[in-house]
Amino acid sequence: MKKRYLIPLAIFALTSCSKDFLNQEDPNAVTIENYFKTENDVLLAVNGLYQALRSGSTTGEGSTLYNEERSDNAGRDDNQSNAGEPFQFNDFSLLPSNTYLKTHWSTMYDAISRCNVLLSNIDKVTFGEEALKERYKAEAKFVRALLYFDMVRKFGDIPLAVVEITTQEQGEELAYREKEAVVYDQIVKDLSEALNSDLPDTQHEYAVGRASKAAVHAILGKVYLTMGSTLAGADQQTYFGKAEEHLSASYGMRAFGKLTEIPYEDVFDVEQKNTCKELVFQVQYLQGDQTYSSSIARNYQAKGEFVNSQFKSTGSGQVAKLDLVKDYEADDIRKTFSVKFANDPQVNDWYITKFRDLSDAAGTNGWGGNDWILIRYADVMLLLAEAKMNLGKEGESIALLNEVRERAGLPSYQESIAQSEYKSKYPTLKDAILHERRVELAFENQRWFDLIRNYNAESLVAYFKKKSQGDYGNAKISNITTKDRYYPIPFDEVKLNPEKMYQNDGY
Repeated sequence: MKKRYLIPLAIFALTSCSKDFLNQEDPNAVTIENYFKTENDVLLAVNGLYQALRSGSTTGEGSTLYNEERSDNAGRDDNQSNAGEPFQFNDFSLLPSNTYLKTHWSTMYDAISRCNVLLSNIDKVTFGEEALKERYKAEAKFVRALLYFDMVRKFGDIPLAVVEITTQEQGEELAYREKEAVVYDQIVKDLSEALNSDLPDTQHEYAVGRASKAAVHAILGKVYLTMGSTLAGADQQTYFGKAEEHLSASYGMRAFGKLTEIPYEDVFDVEQKNTCKELVFQVQYLQGDQTYSSSIARNYQAKGEFVNSQFKSTGSGQVAKLDLVKDYEADDIRKTFSVKFANDPQVNDWYITKFRDLSDAAGTNGWGGNDWILIRYADVMLLLAEAKMNLGKEGESIALLNEVRERAGLPSYQESIAQSEYKSKYPTLKDAILHERRVELAFENQRWFDLIRNYNAESLVAYFKKKSQGDYGNAKISNITTKDRYYPIPFDEVKLNPEKMYQNDGY
């Protein structure tokens, strides 16, 4: 696969200077109006959209701070490093002034802006085949929908722009928080239009790391499932029905029979990342390259351990919450693959081993080749099980749940629910599916979104406060309140216009 690079697009907004002021173009910059000339220009800009997803400040491997570390799966006990700002996410003490939050917000909107620029300019270019132009549009809409879906779930009402912003006045007009339902409607529109292109069914028929109809259907199904579960006054059965429709369509495009055909560890094997049939969409990294490599195996490794990488760690790696470790059932093969206890006195804790690259190509520098998986079929299957459960199709839901459990070496749901310990911990099918998603998809940026889809603000607080503080680390469970269902809007955004960019309740 060809390496993809970001195209440096300089976007020039008008300033308050007089219009007759002598304006000279920077010979070293490329303006938008002069950039889009050929099909290849558009292709490079599309590649830039996928490159934007690599950042830890958007959706790449480092973005676990904004999801897993907000949840009960992972977190850090260090409340001193970087002024303690990363610790705020898991400690439910997140401030609007948090610089990591601000960076996440601005970088996500920068990535959205790239999509808008491409979509606003692509029709200026003459294509040999109209279908290719429509495919590029579909890819841009898919990425934009993915980004907005991430943002609306975290922040609620957010600014919504779908065109290139070329003037300060235009930017000011769009700088207000649009209601969640309106943002969701735009996400659905983008994904629905993406399906009307000639995108191939799978990324393997196109290029690994690029959009496909299986990926679009999967995200659209998750969007409908979220809308049915979280939007006030939603027509739940209609949304759950659409979720089932699109998740079933994605599942129907798989190139395997049963999930048990694909060993769990193969899903994360760097040698199989371009061929594994379970992977639907992933963000790609280049093994052995200092700039474009993955650092997750290296960064997650604890001192004294060499499970993840040849890199010699001097830190505690990425800490897994004891609350999660205890949630794995006996004989679950996913536990031994995903977490390990580090005995070094400096660590003396559980750390994450799910992402590994011990190859000589990655070497002692830890320049790994791990791709960051955004969609895989076990995720799709459990989402489909959730949708079917909400539609009253429990038998079909349980069949999907059982297939995931079978690969993990666990008994069926019917057998397990007959056992008192399992039944007491997961008394309903909803609890069982949420548990299965937790242990199957641990550390893959699904947990916080799963929690806020299944619990409203009040029940989310109740869920966390039932936990043992001793299993949660230094972050304090007692800090959580109903305000923590949403992140705060960054302080600088609110300060610019407190009326249009109003703060979320409680901050």
